[in-house]
Amino acid sequence: MAKAKTTETLAPTGQPPPSQGRVAPSAETYTVVARRYRPQQFAELIGQEHVAGALVNALHAGRIAHAYLFTGARGVGKTSAARILAKALNCENSPRPTPTPCDRCSSCRAIAAGDDVDVLEIDGASNNKVEEIRDLRQAVGFRPTRSRYRIYIIDEVHMLTTSAFNALLKTLEEPPEHVKFILATTEVQKIPITILSRCQRFDFAHIGVQKIYEQLQRIVQNEGLSAEDEALRLIARRAGGSLRDSQSLLDQLLASARGHLTAEHVTAVLGTATDDRVIELAQAILEADAKTALARIAEWVERGLQPGELLDQLIDYWRSLMLISCGGPEIRELPVSPQQHAALAQQVQTISLDAILAGLEVLTATKARLRGSSHTLVLLEMAVVRLARLRDLLPISQLVQTLVQGKVTGGPVAAPGGTTLKKKDELNSKSMSNGNLGQKAMVDKPTAENGLWSRLISLIQAKSPLLAKSLSSASSHAIFGPNTLVIRFPVAYISQREVCALESNMQRIVDSLHHLTGQTWTVRLETDTTVPHESAAPPVAPVAILADRKKALMALPLFKKASEALGAQIWHVDEDFIPTSRPAQSPPEQPPAPTDED
Repeated sequence: MAKAKTTETLAPTGQPPPSQGRVAPSAETYTVVARRYRPQQFAELIGQEHVAGALVNALHAGRIAHAYLFTGARGVGKTSAARILAKALNCENSPRPTPTPCDRCSSCRAIAAGDDVDVLEIDGASNNKVEEIRDLRQAVGFRPTRSRYRIYIIDEVHMLTTSAFNALLKTLEEPPEHVKFILATTEVQKIPITILSRCQRFDFAHIGVQKIYEQLQRIVQNEGLSAEDEALRLIARRAGGSLRDSQSLLDQLLASARGHLTAEHVTAVLGTATDDRVIELAQAILEADAKTALARIAEWVERGLQPGELLDQLIDYWRSLMLISCGGPEIRELPVSPQQHAALAQQVQTISLDAILAGLEVLTATKARLRGSSHTLVLLEMAVVRLARLRDLLPISQLVQTLVQGKVTGGPVAAPGGTTLKKKDELNSKSMSNGNLGQKAMVDKPTAENGLWSRLISLIQAKSPLLAKSLSSASSHAIFGPNTLVIRFPVAYISQREVCALESNMQRIVDSLHHLTGQTWTVRLETDTTVPHESAAPPVAPVAILADRKKALMALPLFKKASEALGAQIWHVDEDFIPTSRPAQSPPEQPPAPTDED
């Protein structure tokens, strides 16, 4: 059945050639739609007019390169264009290469069927070894059997190994006059630059939704079937710019539908949501009604909705929101139905562009996480809840204004991560004096008035004088957000900062804050580059404040010997322990004076 093939093609107007009538498919001769409606002329390359025009002009002028590279997404016409170019070069009814092959001679028919002995189609994925490329290099020396040129079409050429590419270089650069290479790939970035520089490159574009829809209409009409316009538009949007994918999907849906193809049947087979459902879900999200949104998703999933498909629809919907927000409802062709377009024009008025962009970030990140995950529904629900909370986020511009002016207009506002910022009456003057906006922080007024910092130093002083002395070297201290203490040290006080950064000391600071306030705190240490080096005092106890004291102590001979002989390890080091300090040696004991008994 693979060799059974009708010769029916579609001209750009959608009408078959006059000499070809429609052949009713049967179980023995049926060929899938994507193959039967494959372009056979440059004029039939839908959405690739720029490529077709360039190749036609080159054939007219006789400026035929020895190697071409066709790159683009799947299903946009790369291999079809390669076959058309091969027919144009080898058409028997033309005395020279022609941009309009006849499609009737034995060479054209054999190339279209993939059976021509002089046009070899090689799959780069399964023939990617250097030995196979060496065989190809030997074969190019033979002249074509019957045609004008011997043509090699290498599909998915990026799958060749590095050794195979190297073996192909010389032949690709200076092939015999009777040999032409046509390479095709979906991942041009994986091809070595040495190969790219030896080819004429043509980039195939994604095909627009409207052009795919019009082609599907022509196919349905030519097949003698019927379909709703909305059903065909759903298929065109689902194809993602790939004409072949849309044709394969149409073939599947026509085979499963009974008579007239409807939009309801398309959504049922694909597991997607209808336009009404997408609008309803988007409205619930924009109204911050996460409860309703989750209820709708649970209801639709029970009816066969695929979470991954709904996520794709939400990405397209939020993309449309972004386009309309930037340029208005008529900015460009949107991948949505007219009904969704009207809803988008209203909903875009209720959300800011920053919130739309943040929503796209959430949706695209969720899409990436879906790959390889079995918890698709959970990830979708998480994304929807996050979208519903976007209005609680504080814009960066407003956050900067808050830090500068010390206030938030419009009442309490939630910052990213759920941090609530309330209107403040006072800023920490010490942190503000640093002059660096990124290092300024808001301080809760009651905490500042209660002298939290001085009480913290006093409490720690009783337990660890060294830690208290190191904390006193800080150039600034501020409470940023809820229960986050930021302590900044000058550059010259790096040793004091390392003392505070010890795990035991950080825990001691946190415990002391909890003792003073009854709340859980987070402590962050930073370096203050705004304080001049010369204003800093000399560091305190440099040996005792090494960042990794245990490792340093284990390097000393005494501890090293203990570790080697006994397998001992240092479990705890007191802060005041300084191994280089030695106790004052008392004078050696004098032997007892001899007595008369001695």
